[in-house]
Amino acid sequence: MAHSWLANVRETKAVLEDFGLYTKHRLGQNFLVNDDVIGKILDLAQLGEKDVVFEVGPGVGTLTVAMLPLAGAVCSVEADRTLEPVLAETCAKDSERFALIMGDALKVDGQRLAEAVLGLEIEGLDPAPTKLVSNLPYQVAATIILRSLQTIPSLSREVVMVQAEVANRIAARPGTRAFGAYTAKLALYGEVTGRFEVGPGNFMPPPHVDSAVVRIDRRPAVDPQTGEVLSPERLAHAAAVIDAAFAQKRKTIRNSMASSGFDKAALDAAFERAGVSPTARAEALELSDFITLAARLELPEGR
Repeated sequence: MAHSWLANVRETKAVLEDFGLYTKHRLGQNFLVNDDVIGKILDLAQLGEKDVVFEVGPGVGTLTVAMLPLAGAVCSVEADRTLEPVLAETCAKDSERFALIMGDALKVDGQRLAEAVLGLEIEGLDPAPTKLVSNLPYQVAATIILRSLQTIPSLSREVVMVQAEVANRIAARPGTRAFGAYTAKLALYGEVTGRFEVGPGNFMPPPHVDSAVVRIDRRPAVDPQTGEVLSPERLAHAAAVIDAAFAQKRKTIRNSMASSGFDKAALDAAFERAGVSPTARAEALELSDFITLAARLELPEGR
């Protein structure tokens, strides 16, 4: 059984031609044309009737039409205004569960998403987004993944198509080249629980990069000493410490953080209390080290 009637070259071309459209490179448009990939995404997402899906960059609705029968509602955000009438047609069968916001996903918050779903008037459905499931525009993918976890607390899972290189950063382990500030900050909010690769031949037109789908489940960071879940303030504080630690990756963590405005004497005291070597490089530290270090440091003025 097909998951998405749009997930093939023939139907995608036909829809684009019907509306006199073409793919737009500046918007990162590469349309998914393999239904097996759609099936694998759905397997990872595990959508249910109480789920409100946040989708970024629905395109012509290839993934959207597969999710609508499974979820309580899907709220998609699309930057290309020429696709509005296309989505109205392709998603017409389940329009009562489909909300569309035209605009920049980086300017849309959880409240606006919930308001759009509330407008569908679905009885008994909490309108707060529960899952981000998207074939993301690659230029903004990394930002959307982290920002959504930081700003939409109701999100429990993200299943996202990204460049393979970004997937490697998302899943990187401490001590590896791909491990950086982004990886560590993402780990404050969630953990990678699934991944599969998607080659260029699964898209129209084929992109010049390999892709991967990753699943990130929300996992609240905890204090290594007490096991207590970190407050939003402590999460933000830890993220700022991570940024400073990685600000100059070739330097020791002490020198990198000092160059970001931290007092060296305060750093030395914090390193000793946290059990962190000041001569270590940031990529060698575990998430627990950053959390412990942040608990023993005050941010410098202006940070």
